[in-house]
Amino acid sequence: MITVRDGICVVIIYWVFSVFTVLSLLTTMSIGYSHQPSARTYIDDMGREVSIGKVAQRIVSHVPGITEILFALGLDEKVVGVSDYCDYPEVAKAKPKVGGFWNPSIENIVALEPDLVFTMGSVEYLMTQLDGLGIPCIALQHKDIDGILKDIELVGKVTGTEKEAKKLIKDMQERISYVIARVEGAPRPKVFYIIDATDLNNPWTAGPGSFIDSLIPMAGGENIGAKALAPWVQFSIEEVVNSDPEIIIMPAKHGTAFTPPETLKEHPTWQGITAVKQGKVFTIDDDLVSRYGPRIVLGLEEMAKIIHPELFE
Repeated sequence: MITVRDGICVVIIYWVFSVFTVLSLLTTMSIGYSHQPSARTYIDDMGREVSIGKVAQRIVSHVPGITEILFALGLDEKVVGVSDYCDYPEVAKAKPKVGGFWNPSIENIVALEPDLVFTMGSVEYLMTQLDGLGIPCIALQHKDIDGILKDIELVGKVTGTEKEAKKLIKDMQERISYVIARVEGAPRPKVFYIIDATDLNNPWTAGPGSFIDSLIPMAGGENIGAKALAPWVQFSIEEVVNSDPEIIIMPAKHGTAFTPPETLKEHPTWQGITAVKQGKVFTIDDDLVSRYGPRIVLGLEEMAKIIHPELFE
C-alpha cells in the first residue's frame, strides 16, 4: 500500500531527475555551440564588409593573379573552379572552368557550390549576384606591388593560411629589396614598354597606374610612358622618336597582338631609335609583369636583368 509519504518521495525524485536532465541538455548545447566558429568580418579592397562563418573548403577564383596567390599558399585542393585564363601553375589548367576574366559564368560558379569566391573589384555584376545568393565574395583590386602584398595577407587570413602568407610576403619583400639595392646609384636608361605593337605607328604602352610603370623605376630604368595620362595608352610614333628610348621591352606573348622584335628593325622610322640601332630590343613574359600575383617579383627581377645586365651577371 502506497502512503502519502511515498507519493511525495516519488514526486521529489521525478522533479530532481527532470531538473538534472534539463541541465544536462543545456550543458551539452552550450558545449556544442562553443565549438561552432563565429562569423568573422573582413574588409575587401572595395571597402565591402564580407562575413565568413567558417574557413572556406570550396573556393572559386576567376582572376589568374588571384588563382596564383591561392596556389602559392598551398590551397590547391580547395580551389574548385578557375577562369579560362588561369594557366599557372600547370595544375590550375585541370580545374573546372567558370568562364573568362571579364565575363565569368554565374551559373558555372554556383554549380560548383563554393563557400567563397575571389574576384576583382572591376567585375561589379558578379559581386552583386553573389551577394544576392548569399555566397561570400572577396573583391581584390591591387594598385601596386604593396597592394599585392597586402592582398596576400588578406587572402591568408580569410583562408586560414596566415602562416604561409607571412612566409610568402617575407620572401617577396627580400627579393624586391635586393633588386632595389642592386640598382641604386646606377644610370637610369630610358625604357619603352610596348604592350601591343600591332600598329607600329601608334603602339600601346604602360603609363602611370600600371604595374609595369612601377616596375621599371624599381628595376633601375626610366619609363618614357610615365608622362602618359592613363595606365594603358597609345603613343604616336612621333612621341616615341622624340623620347628616343635606349631600351625597348616587348611581351613574349600577347595573343594575336604579339609582334616580333625584328619587325621594329624593318620599320624605317623605328630603325632610327637608339634602342633599335644598338640592338637593345628585348622580350619578357608578359604574365610576369601584368598579373597581380606572387610572380610579379620574377617580373621585377627579369626586368632588372634586361635594364642592368651588368649588375646581375
